[in-house]
Order: sequence, then structure tokens, then C-alpha cells
Amino acid sequence: MNKLLLSLTAALLALPGVAFAAATGASSLKANPYVTIPIFLIIIGVTLAVVVNSARKTKSASDFYTAGGGITGTQNGWAIAGDYMSAASFLGISGMISLYGYDGFMYSVGWLVAYITVLLIIAEPCRNAGKYTLGDILSFRTNPKPVRAVAAIATVSVTTFYLTAQMVGAGKLMQLLLDIPYVVAIVGVGVLMVGYVVFGGMTATTWVQIIKAGLLMTGAAVLSLLVGIKSGMNPLQFFNDIAGSTNVQDHVKLLPIYLSELKSGTATMDAGQRFLEPGLFLTNPLDQISLGMALVLGTAGMPHILMRFFTVPTAIEARKSVIVAMFIIGSFYILTTLLGFGAAIHVTPQGIQQIDKGGNMAAMILAQKLGGDISPFVGDLLLAFLCAVAFATILAVVSGLVLAASAAIAHDIWVNVVKDGHADQHEQVMAARITSLVVGVMGIVIGIAAEKQNVAHLVALAFAVASSGNLPVVALSLFWRKMNTAGVIAGLVVGTVASIGLVMVSPNMTYPDKVADGAKAAYLKLEADIAAGTIAPEAMEKTQAIITAKRAEESANRGGTSMLGLSSALFPLKNPGIVSIPAGFLAAIFAALLFPNRRSEEMFDEVYVRQNTGLGMAKAIDH
Repeated sequence: MNKLLLSLTAALLALPGVAFAAATGASSLKANPYVTIPIFLIIIGVTLAVVVNSARKTKSASDFYTAGGGITGTQNGWAIAGDYMSAASFLGISGMISLYGYDGFMYSVGWLVAYITVLLIIAEPCRNAGKYTLGDILSFRTNPKPVRAVAAIATVSVTTFYLTAQMVGAGKLMQLLLDIPYVVAIVGVGVLMVGYVVFGGMTATTWVQIIKAGLLMTGAAVLSLLVGIKSGMNPLQFFNDIAGSTNVQDHVKLLPIYLSELKSGTATMDAGQRFLEPGLFLTNPLDQISLGMALVLGTAGMPHILMRFFTVPTAIEARKSVIVAMFIIGSFYILTTLLGFGAAIHVTPQGIQQIDKGGNMAAMILAQKLGGDISPFVGDLLLAFLCAVAFATILAVVSGLVLAASAAIAHDIWVNVVKDGHADQHEQVMAARITSLVVGVMGIVIGIAAEKQNVAHLVALAFAVASSGNLPVVALSLFWRKMNTAGVIAGLVVGTVASIGLVMVSPNMTYPDKVADGAKAAYLKLEADIAAGTIAPEAMEKTQAIITAKRAEESANRGGTSMLGLSSALFPLKNPGIVSIPAGFLAAIFAALLFPNRRSEEMFDEVYVRQNTGLGMAKAIDH
């Protein structure tokens, strides 16, 4: 997360005179344990019952990885939506909208449009040509061992970013839910996550995702209705309330991009209107294009999404599942937009950052605030329900991610590279379960290390890696006759390394000197306002406190460097997709042309028939 943007209001958060009470009537966000814990236990109990039932049916590798191919299109559509409507969607996007307005909305639109790519290009061919993993698709007409090895590494790279986002959200929620330390919360989430995957496999993961998708849609719809009622169910009034909010205006006035615009004379003088315009978070137009490319193309390369198409019995069901998922996901992202802007109006950006600097708790604070306006019990009930449902959401998503990562390691590396494909069903399932345990432990460690990150932003980076490495080689393997082993390996390596490398030297990293510059610009602006007499007398004490805090922030950060020892970003964009996606495609194409392989070309006809007819797919098992 680029902490420069968040640091400009961070000083407000620690000041006794600027408490959260001013905005919402509370100094902290606390769930009522007498309401929360019963709801929490009910949801966990239901999902664990699903796991126990699924464990009885999980006997083969096909059962573990793809539920035997017996999930219907409608069921799979809800499960895909459950996989997609993650902690990043519900917590991160609503939080980003509440802090940065329009730019947060860009994330919602990108992820929704992405499924058009999946529907038209990926769903049917992948279901017909693959078996369990990304490696199965790529290795069909290539040298399988090196291709599977590299594909597994790429899969783990993508899922690491995504898993980090989910684990952070899970830790925050558990911290709120049970009032326990973050580390303890992460460990608890990890234990449940591992249990879901190790014992239930894909069948359990699918049904948990279906259950939580329904619950999450219900909770988001109720909260969005309350937001709409506050504005008289009038969209025009809703946006007038945003632009007219003095708290939103004050928040925008301290953002570095707005200060820069004021200095250059290009700023919109109405700070509330500026909140509804692009550029507060993604300050470079190329960054917005790059983000759009990564989101639209990245979904089709996400390993846990690709795996879902192996769970349905026919290509028709694969297409149907995408259409069902698009309808559910589209509806959900409309709701998260209402929640984000609603939180900006009714909780205020300052109040949100008082609780969580990254904005991840915006929807939860809004639930307690709007429910509390009806009665304290309704506020506690709505908060408890959303916390428990979001927790179930994260559990389902991380289970899918762990399953995808463990499948890549166990199926591609252990079974097909180490054992050369000679492993019986019992050994394959055992390898999958052991690998799931290891991946789950890694997820716990990563979650602890990434406590302060904004989850929506991390997920966007995961999509950049998927769009740059996985998508080019999947698309070319399915549709280009000349694609071969050299092309697959080159595309995966170059796309993955380029996207991760560019992220490490991009503005996503924290550059202390930049933080110091932002703090200096903020306190100089406030001092100029005092000199000009534009600060009201009753606000003078608060303003002086902010200036003092900003000076301290500048002093603490001046002269520091990023984790790579850089004082500023080498790559100007937050999202590398505009560079790394073409790099992945070009690397794959050039390598395939430089090192042609007759066998790969001759086998293209078989791949073409398989992807269009499904010949060679295993028979589905009824679930």
C-alpha cells in the first residue's frame, strides 16, 4: 500500500481532540460478543458440517481437486461468485471508495468486466482441455515436466498475493469479532482454513462458497438499503450528500494530489466534487489504464478461478456458471459502491481512518452506525452478522486459494514431475492434503507479516501477475498452433518476474522521504490557512495539533529508504499491467518462434477438438 496517501490524515487519528466520537459517537469499533459469537458459531457450525459430509465423499484425486466434475452450472456460478466476492471486494473496495472516491470504484468495474473475457475465451476451452490445474492445460502438447514445474511456481506466486489479502482481512475481522490479538486471530483463521481443505477438498470448498455468497449478498443488500433510505432513495441527493459533506471536503484538502493541484493552479476548488472525480488514488491516467488491463485480463489467469471450470460436467454448464456468476458479482459490486460512498457520508473518512488506516473496516463501521440509528441492538446485530458473514467469506476464499496452490505443488510437482505420473489415488490424495497443510501454514505466516496492507490493492497486484504470466500462455496454448514448451516457459517466467519486479520498484512500496514530503506539504498548507485567517477560532486548537503531528511525521521519515534501499520509485505506475502483460505475450511468441517444435504443432488439432467437444474428459460424479 502506498502509505504516502494514508499518512496525510494519520496524525488526526492519534490526537485526543480529534476522536472518532466526533464523527460517529464511538471511539472504537466493538462488536457485542453476546450477539456476535452466537452468529459466528452458527455459521462456522454449518460450514464444518458441510466439511464433514464432504470428507466422506472425497476418496480420489478427482474428488479432492474438482469434486468429481459433478457441480452444476448454477451451483458453480454461485461458488465462483463466492470465490470472487472476497475480503478485498467487501472490505477493501468499500474502504477505498470511502477514502478515495471514484478511483476505488474503478476496482469494482474492472473485476466485473473481467468475466466477459472469461466467458468468451477461457471457460469452455479450459473445462474441455484441462483436468485439475493450470499445468494440465499447458503441458498437453509441451514437454510436461519443465512446464508443470514453472506453472506451479507461477501459480504459487499469484496465490501468495491473493492469499495475503484474504488473511489480512480475516485477521482484522477476528480481532473485531472476538477482541483478540491479530496474531492469534490469524492462527485461528488458518486452522479452520486448513481443516476445510485438508478434509473436504473441492466439494466442501464449493458448498462453503455457495453458502457464504448468499449470506454476503443478503447483508450487503440490507446495508445498502439503509444507505439509500438516508438519501430518500434519491440517487441525485445521494451524490449531493457526498459532495456537500464538510468531512469529505476536509479529507480531500489534505491529500497530496489535491495539494499538488492547488499549487499548480489546476485544482477543482470544490473539494467535495473532486472526491467524485478520478485521480485521488490513481494519479496517473496510464495507471488507470494499466489497472484496467490487469483486472480485465487477470481473472482469466487466476488459478483458483480456472480450477472451478473443471468441476462442471459439460462446457454448456461452464458457460452457464460464468453467466450466473456475472449477474451475482455485478449486483454485489453495485452494492459495495453504495457502501463505500455511504461510509464517506455517514462515518466520514476521518472516522474510518481512526479505526483502520487502510479503510478496510469502513463497511463494518457503517453497519454499526446505520443500525444504531434504528436502535443499539439493531446496530450490534447488523455489525455482528456482517462480521460473521465476511469471516465466512474469507474462509471460503482462502480455502479455494490453498486448494489451487496445493494442487499445483502436489499434482504438478509431486505426482507428475517427481513421481513421473506413477502415483495411485491414495498417494495423490495424501500428497494433496499434506501440501494443503504446508500452504496453509505459509498463509498464516504471510498474514501476520502483512497486517497493515490494504487488501483491495494487494489483490490488484495478484491480478497483474496472473494477467502477465498465466493468461498469455493459456490463451496461446489453446488458440495458437505454434505455441510450444519454450513459449510457455518464457511467457510464464518473463510475465511473472516482470510484474513482481516492477511492483517492487513502484509507488506501491513505502518511500519514507515521500511520506515526509507529504507531511511537509500538509502542515505548510495549514500554516498558510492560519496566516490567511481562514481557520475558524474553534478549529484553531485542532489545526495546531495537526501541524505539530505533521512536523513530527516529517522528522521521523526524512532520509529513509524503501525495503529495496530506494529513496523513490523507479517505475512510475502502481500497477505494472500495461508493461508486463505485453511483455508476457511477446516473450511467449518470440520464444515459440525461435525454438519451434513439430510435435507441439501437430498436437494442436487434438487440443482444438478437445477444447470444442470435451472428448477425453472424465465422467462427472453426482454431488
